[in-house]
Amino acid sequence: MANLKNKLEYINDRAVFDPVEFINECEERYEKIINSIVERIVTEDGREIVMLAGPSSAGKTTTARKLKEGLSKKGVKTYVLSLDDFYLDREDIPYLPDGTQDYETVDALDLVQLENDLNALIRGETVKTPVFDFTKGKRSDTEYNEITLGDEDVVIIEGLHALNPVITEKVHGKLLKVYINVSTRIYDENGNVLLNKRNLRFLRRMIRDYKYRASSVDNTCKLWKNVTAGEDKYLFPFRDNADIKADTIHLYESCVIKHQALPLLCDSEVSDEFKSEIQKLKKALEQFNDINENTVPKNSLLREFLGQ
Repeated sequence: MANLKNKLEYINDRAVFDPVEFINECEERYEKIINSIVERIVTEDGREIVMLAGPSSAGKTTTARKLKEGLSKKGVKTYVLSLDDFYLDREDIPYLPDGTQDYETVDALDLVQLENDLNALIRGETVKTPVFDFTKGKRSDTEYNEITLGDEDVVIIEGLHALNPVITEKVHGKLLKVYINVSTRIYDENGNVLLNKRNLRFLRRMIRDYKYRASSVDNTCKLWKNVTAGEDKYLFPFRDNADIKADTIHLYESCVIKHQALPLLCDSEVSDEFKSEIQKLKKALEQFNDINENTVPKNSLLREFLGQ
């Protein structure tokens, strides 16, 4: 991370003079991170559980997929499970003091089933893990994931709470704990923060929410307050429990994301409390030179947010 040239002037120069090479370098940097984690996993003997944690829009879904692909190339059979599938039914979600339900708390998960399922997997037993139906707010009555871990198989558990001791200390097997986040800020020519870590993740999420979740910018802003509060309370205190930490920033991303983000920031009606921050993001993105979205590889982590 210390070697990243996270300055607006550098990014803009690369975007103009060699955008394809710039993209390739950023993609190769993250592929090296993935490969190093894969190598760490395959050096272990026996069944293993990889706990993959990170905040919203850090890229957990793509990272889990890339790890699975890398392990498969090594001949390791790998499964991916999301902690979101272990949500309690909507009516059982705990409440915050203001009367709203707290979907960010670890207690929103069925911790008993999660503990039982993970330990059964470690023992090599066949397990039917739940699939949560978010349209109905409850786990599916008909869908499930049936998994039996072979002697050298791996299961990747991804989610906000994957490093929480409430979960990890109840699992009696080999765990590799991985933490990912956007861990780099972008600075302007005067050394001021142009886009901070949460700004970058918010822009990723704003685009994804609009494209895939029919969520307005205003709604994403409202959700973001609870999301980040949950991260502060339930994720960040445990990040140092990780065996491996990885920065998911792609330095060229602002030059690409701006094509989808700026129209949303400019044209959307938002509540007064968010207008100042939205204006700051708009002004920041306007300072980045353009990179054509079509040059982003189809397997890039950014495609999780930009779409194909």
